Amino acid sequence: MRIGVLSSLVKHAGASARRSLHTSPSTPKVYNNILETIGNTPVVRINNMAPAGINMFVKCEYFNPLSSVKDRLALAVIEDAEKRGALTPGMTVVEATSGNTGIAVAMVCAQKGYPCVITMSESFSVERRKIMRALGAKVVLTPAAEKGTGMVKKAEELAETHGWFLCQQFENQANPDYHANTTAPEILRDFANIGLDYWVTGYGTGGTFAGTGRVLKAARPNLKIILSEPELAPLLKSGIPTDRKPSGAPLSSHPSFTPHPIQGWTPDFIPKITEDGWSSGIVDELIHVSADESIAAAHDLAKKEGIFTGISGGATMATALKYCENIPQGSTVLTMLPDTAERYMSTPLFAGIDAEMNESEQEISLSTPFGHIPPAA
Repeated sequence: MRIGVLSSLVKHAGASARRSLHTSPSTPKVYNNILETIGNTPVVRINNMAPAGINMFVKCEYFNPLSSVKDRLALAVIEDAEKRGALTPGMTVVEATSGNTGIAVAMVCAQKGYPCVITMSESFSVERRKIMRALGAKVVLTPAAEKGTGMVKKAEELAETHGWFLCQQFENQANPDYHANTTAPEILRDFANIGLDYWVTGYGTGGTFAGTGRVLKAARPNLKIILSEPELAPLLKSGIPTDRKPSGAPLSSHPSFTPHPIQGWTPDFIPKITEDGWSSGIVDELIHVSADESIAAAHDLAKKEGIFTGISGGATMATALKYCENIPQGSTVLTMLPDTAERYMSTPLFAGIDAEMNESEQEISLSTPFGHIPPAA
């Protein structure tokens, strides 16, 4: 009898659990290595920040394994080089980066067994350096005064001196081609039954913008592509081209550049990939965004939507919100979120967020008798 009762209880508990638990879709998810998890990032509806009558969505690229869109770039460039014979076992991979590409390259190199050296301006966030070093990469810092062109020059010098493979993320056609073959089809698939009127993105290398944009435009000619760049670095708006080496790399810093806190966006030159995408005519409108707008939008995404993205994600969101003020009701908008806010702990994004308890938190603590910590001096 006891066995029968126990069996009944177990059966009832199992049925109850099945009813109450939230479960993920039942699809096979066993991967041969971490690189197979790159891509197929989710599109998420914006529920609390979207303007009335606008269907707003974000594509969360921080769902990639090392938390940024640059995971796609790194895999693309490394595997393309392997196929061409430009990268062979034992060779060292070197690249210049503001951080996310370096993290992604370090991950790919760790999985595939290549030594990795990253050059990076000392102005970029400390947490990025530590992540790359944790992944086994060597990080060589360049003076902040030399800006992005300085770290590129250092990477080129190291590659030439030591015979290392240089990724050339800003010029390498494998970068936009990978987005054309993955990011764009993902978007077309996810919006097949919804429709998509506007696509909003910024640019770092230009790979996402140029590669994804050309496929979206070809598939949906009526789609409007909205490109954003920092208010402090209106390089495209200036109409002034970047002087280039035969490789396509920049010769010098762009005269319209001033430093801005949207890390990963708009270096002090127009990348060759960005220039090619811009010249192709796929952009319908260029909008500029301020640092304050970008940080505020990133904070709002976290507090109002539970979406934890970095300053660049805040910048694209702020751009989309501004643009939505003048579009028809019922329009559908997709905005790209390149990375996670966790990359920005030591940057202005977290400048107003304390580690210690504030006054209201102290008040909550003191509302019960146990476990008080004295306020910080």
